[in-house]
Amino acid sequence: MDKDYKANFKRVAEARTNRVIDGLIHLGDISKHSYYEYTPEQIETIFTAIQKTLDDQKNRLLGRDNANNEFRLR
Repeated sequence: MDKDYKANFKRVAEARTNRVIDGLIHLGDISKHSYYEYTPEQIETIFTAIQKTLDDQKNRLLGRDNANNEFRLR
């Protein structure tokens, strides 16, 4: 049964990691200034939120305490 848990973790973690990577690539698609207008501050806000979420989830997987906050772009 231990192998099933390990195999399940690997399968799910790979799929979810690939979805996150794809999402980040799609986020980069809004860099086209001919379609979108944004400020450097908005980009910093986006990537600060992404980094915080990455740090929180890493801590969660490592068994450390974390808090979950919803992202809002101002």
